[in-house]
Amino acid sequence: MVRLFIFLAAVALVLLILALISSLAAERVRNMPRFAWVLVILLIPIAGPIAWFLSGRPVSRAHRPSRRPAAPDDDPDFLRSMDSEQSRRDRELLNQWEREMRHSEEPEPSPETHDEQHDQQDRDRP
Repeated sequence: MVRLFIFLAAVALVLLILALISSLAAERVRNMPRFAWVLVILLIPIAGPIAWFLSGRPVSRAHRPSRRPAAPDDDPDFLRSMDSEQSRRDRELLNQWEREMRHSEEPEPSPETHDEQHDQQDRDRP
């Protein structure tokens, strides 16, 4: 019987310490002011910490509805749209550079060669 009492006292002490740390570390609390929760946890042995964990602790972020990102660079949709817009601009610029390279690589006919081609075409005509 003594062992059970020591075990329950240890559980109550651990529960009290966890609830006290949790209540003091929480950014916000529910249903009562923080100092009232601390008093409830300290003055009501087992029921105070249990009440804190059931109704005083703030709702975890997993259960909260998701909010829109605060900054554009935190928004995945915005980043995807920027990536596709940037990719489109990059492709257009690359195509323009390729056209310019092809145009600059084409040899320009010299005037003599041009005249010789016309002469050849004139001879080939009936």
